[in-house]
Amino acid sequence: MEKIHFKVKHEGSIVNKAAYMVIGIDLDGCKDVLGMWIGENESSKFWLSVLNDLKNRGVQDILITCVDNLAGFTQAITACYPQTEIQKCIIHQIRNSTRFVSYKDLKKVTADLKPIYKAVNEGLSNLLCKLAL
Repeated sequence: MEKIHFKVKHEGSIVNKAAYMVIGIDLDGCKDVLGMWIGENESSKFWLSVLNDLKNRGVQDILITCVDNLAGFTQAITACYPQTEIQKCIIHQIRNSTRFVSYKDLKKVTADLKPIYKAVNEGLSNLLCKLAL
C-alpha cells in the first residue's frame, strides 16, 4: 500500500493530488494491482475507505501489509483486517535512518546498508549489522 503525490491543473490552478495504490501478492507469488484511487492528500481516513472498498470487492484477508508510518494507518488496517501483520516498508526504514547521516557520508552508509536489507533471513541480517558496526 503506497501513495504518490502529483500536481494537476484543476479549474485554472495547480493542485496537489495523491494516487493511492494497492498491490497484492497471492500465495503463489503472483502480483496483482488491486486498485488505484485518487484523493486530495494522504490520510488514514482515506486509506480506511480504500480498505473497506477492497473488503466490499471480495478481499477476505490480508496476511502481511507493507506500509509507511502514517499516523492512524495501523488502526485503519486492523479495523478492516484485524489479523493482518503490519510491517514498515524497507524503503521508509532506510529513509528514516539516513535522515541522521550527514550528506558527505550518505553514499557510504547506504552502501553498507544494502547487504543488510537484501539478506535472505534475519540471522544473516543480524550478522551483517554487527559487522557493519
